Amino acid sequence: MLQNGLFQLIDGYRNEILKTAGKMVQIKAISPESGGEGEAERAEFLGQLLKEMGFEPRRYDYKDDHGSVRPNIIVKYGNEKATLWIIPHMDTVSEGDPSLWTHDPFTLYVEGDTLYGRGINDDGQDVLASIYALKALKESGAKLRYNYGLAIVADEELGSKYGISKLIEEGIFGKDDMFMVPDGGNHKGDEIEIAEKGILWLKISVHGKQVHASTPQMGVNAYRKAIEFLAEADKMLHSKYSIRNKVFQPDVSTFEMTKHEKNTDSVNIIPGLDVSYIDCRVLPDYRLDDIVADMKGLASRPEFSDTRIEIEVANQEDPTAPTSIDAEVVKLTIDSVRHVLGIEPKAVGIGGGTCASFFRKKGMPAVVWSKKFDIAHQPNEYALLSDILVDAKVFADMCAEK
Repeated sequence: MLQNGLFQLIDGYRNEILKTAGKMVQIKAISPESGGEGEAERAEFLGQLLKEMGFEPRRYDYKDDHGSVRPNIIVKYGNEKATLWIIPHMDTVSEGDPSLWTHDPFTLYVEGDTLYGRGINDDGQDVLASIYALKALKESGAKLRYNYGLAIVADEELGSKYGISKLIEEGIFGKDDMFMVPDGGNHKGDEIEIAEKGILWLKISVHGKQVHASTPQMGVNAYRKAIEFLAEADKMLHSKYSIRNKVFQPDVSTFEMTKHEKNTDSVNIIPGLDVSYIDCRVLPDYRLDDIVADMKGLASRPEFSDTRIEIEVANQEDPTAPTSIDAEVVKLTIDSVRHVLGIEPKAVGIGGGTCASFFRKKGMPAVVWSKKFDIAHQPNEYALLSDILVDAKVFADMCAEK
């Protein structure tokens, strides 16, 4: 009966959540590394919201290499021995090409149950769900079996250097604590992520010789050499690192050419430098260092001897041991998803990197779950208001005494 009252309370927050979402989406929270100003303004808004709900949020701020403050918000509610931490992130990626959006990406657009806006899915859905689950636990007076911990973190999109990794160093989290990271899932809500692939971002710099486009024989076209090298790298990586693991979705390691830096300002210049990146999501069967070594070996082959090819690691997150299927946080999540949604969830692995990996490296049990569409970073990003309510119910149910 108590849970029914708790769930009714959460359902009653619909209009308030909608209002909060509208204000939050308007506040850009893009990393300075991506041309933004960081999360400071959004953190001020969320911190004030929590204060108005009767909580006393703590701020953990860190300055990045650009001199920008990267804020993290912490709230712990309850007096139990162990804490279940819900850890969404407040930063977002940029909107990308604005012409691909049907509506202004930084103005919430509502169409029935669907909310559109940059960051409303990743990870605004669960910033909102986690805050309103906390509010419901307090207002209902529900007896807790675990403290409800809320950590709204910064810098998740670009490696968590100023976010969860810093908070773990602070010693905020206890040895008996558990961690729910609502930064992945599927719309059915039946996937609980217990393992992640390793992440490797490679920067490939091809050095040629810049000349006028009318005299190519006098130079070395770095762009052409880059194309040739990347084609060979693509074949080599997919061929050598081809093991399949059915726990993961997709079940193979992936190697995708993504970012390409501008190599010249003029059409009639043969570029002397071409820089591009490969995003590698690698099954735990392989060592990321071996991939780096193979790429450097390929760069030194005779067919590329008229250029200098540098292979640099832009980001590396080695795969960690998965969370045990028998861990308490896995059982808790299964029970609460079953209770709220009436379905039987399964444990899976994913290719996306989340804050959960930082806990697993420390041997701390963490899961990733949310009932959301897998549309992160896409134009016309959206979330369902009904899914926000479902996520809030699951988070509250995990902490409340049955």
